[in-house]
Amino acid sequence: MKKLVIAAVLATVSLSASAADTIRFAMEASYPPFEFVDSSNQIQGFDVDLANAMCKEMQATCTFTNQAFDSLIPSLKFRRFDAVISGMDITPEREKQVSFTNAYYDNSAIFIAHAGQFADVAALKGKRVGMQNGTTHQKFLMDKHPEITAVPYDSYQNAVLDLKNGRLDAVFGDTAVVNEWLKQNKNLAAVGDKITDPTYFGTGLGVAVRQNNTELLTKLNDALAKVKADGTYKTLYSKWFQQ
Repeated sequence: MKKLVIAAVLATVSLSASAADTIRFAMEASYPPFEFVDSSNQIQGFDVDLANAMCKEMQATCTFTNQAFDSLIPSLKFRRFDAVISGMDITPEREKQVSFTNAYYDNSAIFIAHAGQFADVAALKGKRVGMQNGTTHQKFLMDKHPEITAVPYDSYQNAVLDLKNGRLDAVFGDTAVVNEWLKQNKNLAAVGDKITDPTYFGTGLGVAVRQNNTELLTKLNDALAKVKADGTYKTLYSKWFQQ
């Protein structure tokens, strides 16, 4: 009987250790170059590579699950995942719900439309502008530009498709992602300057964890500092943003 008890205890310890060695990341994988699903149905992108590099430093295994952006924080809070890495801006509003690592990417946002159609953001008054539902871009438009009609989408891919087909006047997104769209769509162009309002975009992108998970937050911050110090971050940045 004693052997059985010892075996059960060892099995429990082993299970706990195994669970601790796996970090379950959630993301919305339709936002290249941060995250996207490739032709082999695998999730790829800068966030994936960075998370894997951080997990390597932590001697942990990463798993990635793709789901709707506006469900990421609720799912994290309900413990379906351990962390969210999905091009997510660190904002005061989100920090009321989750904790963020140090910023891993300096962010800004910009509008795009058909080339030559709008001279600046003021010209978008009364126009339909698409963005992903639940994003900082949506909140920024609703707070700062109520004169613009904000049209939420389940993904930016669908918003850009509607822009190209004339069902939208413009799309509003992160600068790095918008630049990828512009490379692929020569008839589209940026409208106005980059927006870096610190309440919405200027603080940068971070990895979100539950507010009480200080252990994981510390480990992620330590790992992020190491991959920045050893040159791994620079290599990944060049791979995804300086092609």
